[in-house]
Amino acid sequence: MDNQLVESIVNEVIKRVQDEACFEVEASGKHVHLNREAIDALFGEGYQLTKARDLSQPGQYACKERVTLIGPKGSLHNVIVLGPERKQSQVEISLTDSVVLGVSVPVRESGKIDGTPGVIIAAGSNLHKLDQGLIAAQRHIHVKAEDAAKFNVTNGEIVQVKVMGKRPLIFDDVLIRVSPNFETYMHIDYDEANACGFVKGTKGQILKKSK
Repeated sequence: MDNQLVESIVNEVIKRVQDEACFEVEASGKHVHLNREAIDALFGEGYQLTKARDLSQPGQYACKERVTLIGPKGSLHNVIVLGPERKQSQVEISLTDSVVLGVSVPVRESGKIDGTPGVIIAAGSNLHKLDQGLIAAQRHIHVKAEDAAKFNVTNGEIVQVKVMGKRPLIFDDVLIRVSPNFETYMHIDYDEANACGFVKGTKGQILKKSK
């Protein structure tokens, strides 16, 4: 067999193996999840959020509605609302965004908002004050249940991930979240995306943390 052909076959096999071990990374900008109380206060009683496009996670979608976040030192405008409505409101921003607002935010897993700072949300002239719920989301991987064995991970595990952006780097303290309702994607915020030179289609690979 021709050496060039052999090399081509070997490279193709290596590429397939690497693709099997990798998953897509998504960069998530600042956004808000609203409960019924917040939706009523901002857009009117009984208002229904307007779906604009589906997101990678089943049942999750970006809405047409936009809001402004108001902090002690500044504001963040044109912040997207994600649907569907939730039981409790939550606002996810980057650490750079927190400097603009003038609020020190903790890095938290989504949904774990006890003891977090609040923020004022505005839609036009309507204001709604959250007493808590402002976080920088912990970097994480949504893992479809059937992919957990393939990636050798369990729900709640903390791993390292090598992200192959234009400036490849290894992220530490990445939370694994496993569910049959997920599609497998890693989520990072824009600060992290800029650090690794993220572009659409960037892949990640799990590296087990050393004990």
